[in-house]
Amino acid sequence: MKSKGFIDWILRLLKGMLMGTGAILPGVSGGALAAVFGLYERMISFLAHLTHEFKKNLLFFLPVGIGGVSGIFLLSFALSYFMENYEVQIIWFFIGAIIGILPALIKQAGKRGRTRKHLVITAVTFVVMMVGLVLMDRYLNGSVPLNFFTWMMAGAIAGLGMIVPGLSPSNFLVYLNMYKPMTDGIKNLDLAVIIPIAIGGLLIVLLLSKLFDYIFAKAYAGMYHFILGVVFASTVMIVPGNFNYLSLGTLVCVATCALGVALGLWMSRLEERYKPEN
Repeated sequence: MKSKGFIDWILRLLKGMLMGTGAILPGVSGGALAAVFGLYERMISFLAHLTHEFKKNLLFFLPVGIGGVSGIFLLSFALSYFMENYEVQIIWFFIGAIIGILPALIKQAGKRGRTRKHLVITAVTFVVMMVGLVLMDRYLNGSVPLNFFTWMMAGAIAGLGMIVPGLSPSNFLVYLNMYKPMTDGIKNLDLAVIIPIAIGGLLIVLLLSKLFDYIFAKAYAGMYHFILGVVFASTVMIVPGNFNYLSLGTLVCVATCALGVALGLWMSRLEERYKPEN
């Protein structure tokens, strides 16, 4: 049905936009969003085997790519204003969206079976990630010179965020004092920033996609339960702490979180209803 195909196309466009915003929003992982949106496994398989059903996969991911680029550019314009004036409320919206889609991700993780071992994998991953993120937040800080090679490094870090679910590249870039120059460069269409970032990101994605595709083939349930642990930890870590929740702003946070949950549930239900054949 044409309407079904159109809705699925728009759904993938919206997912791509959220993944794009997640790629540059501090504390959020584009890879984790790809996982909760049900795109991660197929994306890794496509990147690992580019020539296999290339046209079919290209058409499938075309709206995702358009949405991702749109999300990055749109957010680069709006980010400085909203993060400066409504940071807590925006982050709660993203938390809500992840919460809304988590049931679908949990269902996907158990699609090929779930044992106590897999629950242990999730728990251990959650603890290790929490410890690592806390230590990183506390001790990792510095700066690097801004040139072609360091922007390639920034792109490689961004690419890791798409390949490793839960890894937030923006956090590293904030610590390296590269985040604001990056968003300014994207906003101003500075090719000296955009081109090396694109090269670094593409290289790391192509190099690591085969490894992650192999892991999925050999340990599907284990990998997805690892992703669950990472998503849980990264979501907990972005919960704003320095905010007066005993204020009118709390109601706005509740509202934006509820909107995020509603969006996540809506997208996961549409995904189930209009899920295309592989």
